[in-house]
Amino acid sequence: MSRRIFIGTAAGLWTLEGETSREVETFAGHAVTALAIDADAAWAIIDGSSLWELRERAWRRRAALEGPRATCLAPARDGLLVGTEQAHLLRVTDAGVARIEAFETVEGREGWYTPWGDPADVRSIAVARDGAIHVNVHVGGVARSRDGGTSWTPTIDIEQDVHQVTAHPREPKIVVVASAEGFAISRNGGDSWSFVTAGLHAHYCRAVAVAGDHVLVSAATGFRGRRSAIYRASLDGAPRFERCRAGLPQWFDENIDTACLAAAGRLVVFGTADGRLYRSRDAGTGWELALKGLPRVGCVALG
Repeated sequence: MSRRIFIGTAAGLWTLEGETSREVETFAGHAVTALAIDADAAWAIIDGSSLWELRERAWRRRAALEGPRATCLAPARDGLLVGTEQAHLLRVTDAGVARIEAFETVEGREGWYTPWGDPADVRSIAVARDGAIHVNVHVGGVARSRDGGTSWTPTIDIEQDVHQVTAHPREPKIVVVASAEGFAISRNGGDSWSFVTAGLHAHYCRAVAVAGDHVLVSAATGFRGRRSAIYRASLDGAPRFERCRAGLPQWFDENIDTACLAAAGRLVVFGTADGRLYRSRDAGTGWELALKGLPRVGCVALG
């Protein structure tokens, strides 16, 4: 069975299954700001304030998310995790929505910041196969919990300016990040990190995904996204990146942003600010333009 590709945009949700796309009318005209999928369900954050759930091909409203706007989400063993602006972490269960209070006292939290002066936000969440939770704060590094959120440990220097954290789908100790200082990998669950920029034309990275035995990352010359491109590298040994070229433009004018790159097995997709979706069926070796003319893409997911 072919996978469904979910594309969250500034004006609704599109799905692509096989070669057919359709807009989910429930969200027409609304911003889909985050997506997450597991074996049984999919979830979407709508307008930063409403959580919807897809089961048996029907969407239903799961919960209102009051307070700071929701930014990202990830399924975990003890419920769905939701990150928000102002760096809060919520857990959604059948009992309702509750803030994870232990996250409010992470060591070093007082040093979290943004260059423009606003409070830091939770930008991405990754749950490893062994249940470890990795939460990326921008700007605040990556905090890890190995006990379901009861306690937290900072794992990477704040000044590395992490934009996305992703856990390997099969190897629980492998965690990767895209940051303003390049790509980084941990092979011990976040205890230590190695930064890699070999092969990249620039080190400002926004998105990262694992496709089989390869990792893909977006890189650009800076936060405005000039000369943005997608790269891939083998996870065996010391990664060295090669530019993804076949089927892609020479450069993209804006960053391939956090949550806009996703992989499942050898299938990889990414969405762009100008409303295009690219797809690779061979872990990033070759690409095709799957959709165009969409509103600005803000997130993608594979189900």
